Amino acid sequence: MAKRIMVVTLALIVILNIAGVCYAQGDVIEKMGKKLGRGIVNVATGWIEIPRNIYDTSTESNPFLGITFGTLKGAGMAVVRTGAGAYDVATFLFPIPTDYEPILEPEFVFSE
Repeated sequence: MAKRIMVVTLALIVILNIAGVCYAQGDVIEKMGKKLGRGIVNVATGWIEIPRNIYDTSTESNPFLGITFGTLKGAGMAVVRTGAGAYDVATFLFPIPTDYEPILEPEFVFSE
């Protein structure tokens, strides 16, 4: 009788440990998928930084500054966003930099 109780107790401990690991892995897999998706979206939409920065600079200052400085700022941000997206795609399997958090804010081009 004591052997059965010990076997059942040991089996429960093993099952609960496996369940805990599987639960934790599910969270990690979800974060990996989000990082991969974020990377693909940022690679595909990085160029949108150019018209967005032209518009933002034009409304904040004036249209001339929007065409000149906004274009330059948008081109730079397009390179940065596309690079960040490529980095996310290349490293989505690893918790880099910290727990799958975005390395660029805002996370997407049209995020506030």
